Amino acid sequence: MKKILLVLSTVALVAFTSCKKNASDKIEEANVTAAAERDANATKFPKIEFNKTEHDFGEITKGTAVETTFTYKNTGNAPLVITNIKSSCGCTVPQDWSKEPLAPGETGKFTVNYNGAGPNKITKTITVSANTESGSEVVKITAFVKDPNAATNMNPAANAVN
Repeated sequence: MKKILLVLSTVALVAFTSCKKNASDKIEEANVTAAAERDANATKFPKIEFNKTEHDFGEITKGTAVETTFTYKNTGNAPLVITNIKSSCGCTVPQDWSKEPLAPGETGKFTVNYNGAGPNKITKTITVSANTESGSEVVKITAFVKDPNAATNMNPAANAVN
């Protein structure tokens, strides 16, 4: 019985290994070239550079809407695609950005509206989601919101004694 199993095992081993083609014979040069190009491009990312990363509206009256524009440039070596821009609260609305890819060296812009709500010093963040290496970038707006109906405001600069 052992001899029969040994013979069958040997025959099976020879049958399975003799039919195999050498793996290196199956490699096509076109596939190698395409893979090398893909790997080289995998390290190329767009890079977003803003003209400013923070905008200060200064002192504004409560309820007064204000707006600013952030300009950005693709300083990377791949097309930049901004997929979304959102703010840290509903009182700040980013809008008007291009959904089209931005080639290296090109510039774009988006506007941010703030409705003037909130007391005293405010800081709001705007997150730009894009196909950059980090995946998102952050810009900020700040203001001091003065309530004309309040007895005193908490702005230290406004209350400074000369």
